[in-house]
Amino acid sequence: MSGNGLVSSIGRRLTTSTLSPFEQLGRRMYDILGDGGILKEVVQPGEGPPVPQNASVIMYYSGYLEYSNQPFESTAHLKYPPMMKLGRDVTLAGLELGLLTMKKGEFSRFLLQPQYAYGEMGCPPFIPAAAAILYEEEQSSVPLSTLVKVINTLRSFGNRFFNQSRYDHAKDRYKQAMTLLRNRDSRNEPDKEKIQVALLPLYLNLSLTELRLENPKKALKYGKKALEIDSANTKALFRCGQAYHELQEFESAQDCLIMAQSKKPFDSDINNLLRCEDSTACFLFMFLSSSCKSRFCSCYKVLCSLISL
Repeated sequence: MSGNGLVSSIGRRLTTSTLSPFEQLGRRMYDILGDGGILKEVVQPGEGPPVPQNASVIMYYSGYLEYSNQPFESTAHLKYPPMMKLGRDVTLAGLELGLLTMKKGEFSRFLLQPQYAYGEMGCPPFIPAAAAILYEEEQSSVPLSTLVKVINTLRSFGNRFFNQSRYDHAKDRYKQAMTLLRNRDSRNEPDKEKIQVALLPLYLNLSLTELRLENPKKALKYGKKALEIDSANTKALFRCGQAYHELQEFESAQDCLIMAQSKKPFDSDINNLLRCEDSTACFLFMFLSSSCKSRFCSCYKVLCSLISL
């Protein structure tokens, strides 16, 4: 990503012009909203569709004030810039609206007026009041191998949150990683297979996390997605069995658990869910609603007392 030699080169031409550097730059940019608040210049075109709303993106960017060659913020020096989710992590309205016009591999400049940047107050001491901001942005075309590293890092963070019982935070990290992979447009079969391999543990983690959050329907959804990738995956079968059990769909739960047991016959978790000490009472009890369970217990106690007489 190039530095902002642009501002200094424009500044050298001020001897023959009364326009400021940003005013000169703005003359060759186009207005993406029609109100003059966000101007854009495409330096290097990209390819494919524009960035979708709510996407998670990896990009290089640098922000400049007028008459300054040094950025006040930049990710250009980073080997792996941070992933940002639109609608949550990008705090400047102009920066996000500009991103939504970009394509993969594109390098563009955006000139933001204060209402789309830091407002009339600015952000002291770095951003003066009512300051226009120039951003250089590159929508990075990340190699799949690099993306997988980012995915693994996100999953590691999710696992850490899960182990701390911070299940909502874990879910967010897993879903970020899943979204990145799903948004990856890959047309060759080896890359598609690598994406599926990377998605499988995320679906399994999400299924377990949703079970911890007492969302069996969502847990079942992710368990089924895992089975679409690997129909014989024992963890996926067990997750689906757990979810069906919570949903009181006991026949489906039994089917999944028996299939899981056939893969791992000595797994204690699978066997414990299948085992019931008192099979008749358990069978009746499982099919009762919560209110009926209470009544069943009361009736059972009364029956036992009558028998004892």
